[in-house]
Amino acid sequence: MSNLTATMTETVTTDRSVSLKTQLHRAERMKKLKYGALIVPLALFLLFTFVWPIAALLKRSIDNPEIVTAFPATSALLHSWDGRSLPDNAVFAAFAEEAGKIKGTPVFASAAKRLNMELPGFRSLMMKTARAMPPEAGQSAREALIAADQRWGDIATWQYLGRNASPTTARYLLASVDRKYDDAGHIVKVDDDEAIYVDVLKRTFGMSAVVTICCLLLGFPLAYMMAMQPPRIANVLMIFVLLPFWTSVLVRVAAWLVLLQSEGLVNQALRAFGLIEKPLQLVFNSTGVYVAMVHILLPFMILPLYSVMKGISPAYVRAAVSLGCPPFKSFWKVYFPQAVPGVGAGCLLVFIICMGYYITPALLGSPKEQMVSYFVAFYTNQTINWGMAAALSAILFAATLLLYMVYSRLVGQQDAVKAR
Repeated sequence: MSNLTATMTETVTTDRSVSLKTQLHRAERMKKLKYGALIVPLALFLLFTFVWPIAALLKRSIDNPEIVTAFPATSALLHSWDGRSLPDNAVFAAFAEEAGKIKGTPVFASAAKRLNMELPGFRSLMMKTARAMPPEAGQSAREALIAADQRWGDIATWQYLGRNASPTTARYLLASVDRKYDDAGHIVKVDDDEAIYVDVLKRTFGMSAVVTICCLLLGFPLAYMMAMQPPRIANVLMIFVLLPFWTSVLVRVAAWLVLLQSEGLVNQALRAFGLIEKPLQLVFNSTGVYVAMVHILLPFMILPLYSVMKGISPAYVRAAVSLGCPPFKSFWKVYFPQAVPGVGAGCLLVFIICMGYYITPALLGSPKEQMVSYFVAFYTNQTINWGMAAALSAILFAATLLLYMVYSRLVGQQDAVKAR
């Protein structure tokens, strides 16, 4: 009887334990579902307002639908062409037929414009050829095309058309780094008089680096002073740091334009103190651009620095000094390594924002100070060349990701060292 009672008690206990585990799993599952339900709206918002627009823009850098849309049959035949001699009569016939059908339509104009971007003069060739289509009675398509323009008898013309008879192309990405395809389809450097984008990219990264260094040199002492002050004084200083955010960037740039011009307050003050005789050229050059950009981006350096420095106890430095270490060495060996995450975050934030700046160089700089963002706006608003705008944007996006990866790896290594 006692054995039976013990067995029944053990069974009930086991059932209860299983039931409790099941309930815990269900409760945990419900909690995760509730958290997921709260996150889903934000995830969808970011997907449709941030991720999808960026992906759609970057896709434009390799998108090449114009030729395939206008000449589908010709494009399919050119894919199987070896490119060593003139295409066969089927390619000539398909091109002549399609050119005759779509001439005068927006599709044909778009294809001609696209071909003319890479090879100037091709648009006039297309228009001239379309007017001669369809071929006359008894005349072959090959004869009609060559009669319309002798360039159709040149293999280089068909090689160029064949390279673009694809829905994707690397032409825009190559052009953004001053490269192109030659007649044989090899990637070569463009002529020196056409090479501009590599210099623009160097200028963009160089100016961003200079602005970042200036912001670090100015922002680090201020953030350190704020971190060492009592909360009441630090809050007042923080208000002054955040005050520029309440003013439009365009207004701040216009204010610097007034201050730095030849008869502005800066030149008037310098002449009043007898420091200069003639007004200094402070605008429409690199000086004005650097001054305005450092002023605008300085808060983005101070805020990450202050957030990290505020959590560093000054007792560490005092302990090092009390043990005989010189003050500066104590600061450099004890305090600064703890502030490195703030330095990295501030530099990364300022550098990334600076790479995409457009208003400040456009208003305060000369053509020599224009950055990549100027050309992105130019291709977007004036020439409507979305491919080049997307290719230049892709380079900036890749540089941003690379910088973030480097920063994450450095921070990860530092955390690993601390863990040891």
